[in-house]
Amino acid sequence: MAISEAGAHILIIPYPAQGHMIPLLDLTRQLALRNLTITILVTPKNLHYLNQLLIKHPSIQPLVLPFPAMAALPPAGVENVRDLPPGSFRLFTMVLADLYDPIVKWFQSHSSPPVAVVSDIFLGWTNRLANELKIPRYVFSPSGALALSVVYNLWNNMPRRNDPTDKNEVIEFCDIPNCPSFPWWKISPVFRSYVAGDPQYEVFKDSFREDIASWGLVINSFTELERIYLDYLKEFLGHDRVWAVGPLLPPREEQVKRGGFSGNLANEIELWLDQFEAGTVVYVCFGSQVVLSNKQMEMLALGLEKSAVRFLWSYKAPTEEDVLENYGVMPLRFKDGVGERRLIVKGWVPQVSILSHQAIAAFLTHCGWNSVLESIAAGVPMLTWPMGADQFANADLVDELKLGTRLCEGEEMVPDPDELARVVAQSVTDSRGGKGVRAEELSKASVDSIAQGGSSCKALNCLVDFLSRRETS
Repeated sequence: MAISEAGAHILIIPYPAQGHMIPLLDLTRQLALRNLTITILVTPKNLHYLNQLLIKHPSIQPLVLPFPAMAALPPAGVENVRDLPPGSFRLFTMVLADLYDPIVKWFQSHSSPPVAVVSDIFLGWTNRLANELKIPRYVFSPSGALALSVVYNLWNNMPRRNDPTDKNEVIEFCDIPNCPSFPWWKISPVFRSYVAGDPQYEVFKDSFREDIASWGLVINSFTELERIYLDYLKEFLGHDRVWAVGPLLPPREEQVKRGGFSGNLANEIELWLDQFEAGTVVYVCFGSQVVLSNKQMEMLALGLEKSAVRFLWSYKAPTEEDVLENYGVMPLRFKDGVGERRLIVKGWVPQVSILSHQAIAAFLTHCGWNSVLESIAAGVPMLTWPMGADQFANADLVDELKLGTRLCEGEEMVPDPDELARVVAQSVTDSRGGKGVRAEELSKASVDSIAQGGSSCKALNCLVDFLSRRETS
């Protein structure tokens, strides 16, 4: 018999990457507002991401555990994917499983231990942990339902290739609605490495299969956006414990500080945008991890210049190794700061507040799911340049929903500056047209979904009821 009680203790375990951690912390805020008691596992150098939560919600407490030793991953002290050396993602993800025993010891010594675990999709080992602790594990997916359907299908069905030498061989997913398909080079690089015979990637197969076997699934999406793919996931998993609770966004007063951002730069950006009429600025950002090659930077800059539109470009600061390998360097004529028609910012910016500014006409994006969902919530059409991982599926969804225009695709693609200029200029002209109208419609649907009585609000309330149960049968 299920027992429900207010204030049940829940353990939250994020994956230490910006795109994963931020939406899970937004979910944590929503759970705290619904009277749950929460412990968040965090390593010392990521503790600052919790500052706003801990100040405003005394029911949330951190469990600070030392990051597992990883001598094979220089430089020492890296605790976030954003700061990893190239090629270190696999080892970084694997070493996190060394937190297993410290968590068990903490749980066993706690006077009132958690009754459930909510953990990131990359932390499949936490399902074994939850089984040992005899509590349910809920997977949190920072990706959307379409992209997750593709990933689960890959690792569960292990599709075979006809020609292992053909990177353009098309892999079809006909079990999934609309039968999505991708050439081999667009398939998850982790899966491709596994298929290529690297035994060290076996851990990812085990991890995703643990996800599939977990008690429940929480997705940062909303029913009106991905209904057919959410229904598919319920069918695929064989149960209906799937909750679409998005879009997970911070309160307006916390948007600037989301992701640890601070300082006066947010005010400078807002003042710059305030100068312009509605729908006249293109926002350009490729997320917290993508670093473009110098050639890509040059052609993108040239195309933006030729477009004659105003633009705000945020880019990741290159490491010394990036610079040596010809990545991430802004062309000399495009200095950081304010130019005649541009504002160029190196580093993290308050994306949610930027997208919600009336001056923004379009968003040139790599199609990370957070960026896609934030753009939808703000009612901003997209210019898409998917690079890898789930971004190709996300870009396909943008196409399917008629919310954007495909500009480029692939991490090695160098854009044609003339074509880029044409598409960017057209995006400003069309911002009040078809795609703009469609974006506004879905923006309203997203707002309605998280309002009282909306689909995501109901899903959150239902999730809290399940999380509060001490038994799963």
